[in-house]
Amino acid sequence: MKRVGNLYEKLMDTKNLELAIFNASKGKSHYWEVRQIMQNPLSYVYHLHELLADEAFENSPYEVFTRQTGGKIREIYKLPFYPDRVLHHAIVQVLQPVWMRLLIHQTYSTIPGRGVHEGVRRLKKDVMHVGAKYCLKLDIQKFYPSVSHEVLLEVLSKKIKDKQMLSLLGKIVRSAPGIPIGNYISQWFGNVYLSYFDHWVKETLGCKYYHRYCDDLVLLSDSKEQLHGWLELIRNYLQDNLKLKVKRNHQVFPVAARGIDFLGYRFFRGYTLVRKSIVKSMKRRQKSESSMASYYGWLVHADACRLIAKYYQGKAYAQKLTA
Repeated sequence: MKRVGNLYEKLMDTKNLELAIFNASKGKSHYWEVRQIMQNPLSYVYHLHELLADEAFENSPYEVFTRQTGGKIREIYKLPFYPDRVLHHAIVQVLQPVWMRLLIHQTYSTIPGRGVHEGVRRLKKDVMHVGAKYCLKLDIQKFYPSVSHEVLLEVLSKKIKDKQMLSLLGKIVRSAPGIPIGNYISQWFGNVYLSYFDHWVKETLGCKYYHRYCDDLVLLSDSKEQLHGWLELIRNYLQDNLKLKVKRNHQVFPVAARGIDFLGYRFFRGYTLVRKSIVKSMKRRQKSESSMASYYGWLVHADACRLIAKYYQGKAYAQKLTA
């Protein structure tokens, strides 16, 4: 596999750093720190350029707190906007084209143009095939905290040969246990960490219908026995190569009878429903126009005509959504 060099020079280019400041500041203008920096962004561009030129960058201390999301309590790691979060954007701007070439089309998390709704479109198509009669659904136990730094750096070096870039990535990788939830670059690290596994599932196992969103995996086949066999091989691969474990809640089941709970939807052959928890949340927030506009984006990708008719028809704001 061809490894890519001359990346550090692109990273420290002032145009790349200036773009990183503006990209990192999007949606963050309410923070005092961001407002101060945006008053004179070029001075910070040149300062960060000098830090990188001297290879003097060091990670700032994290602010660590817990947050409940999706019924789970997660430990969140937060870094200062400058220089850390700006630098993470600058790195991704340079490495995104390199990493994109590693990723299969059936992985969706954080990837431009391949979000939830692209995954919905692809899985809708796949469940209609004769060879997608049964589903193996699984996820990885405590994925982000369990990532091995040594393995991640080895995976990164398979595609990157620039020693300065690898040294900088090493500082960021080793700055917290596993991959810290909260860093902009962490989602990319997670995708790259599993990228060779994705290819192994598709090319070595020969799974034609495979989808992954972060650490949530769906494999389809016309044989339950094949899926059970794949499960054992996947368990061994993750343990031996990536030091990860399959969560115990894995299931093999017929698609037609149960549907596939994935990406906030339930997929059946011929129709798709929005997950019940999302519908319940929508009903609780129906007095908020902004919330209802967001939920409309979920409903239009499912067979939800009755819900749309009940909660959107006759509403003034809904005319803009349906135009």
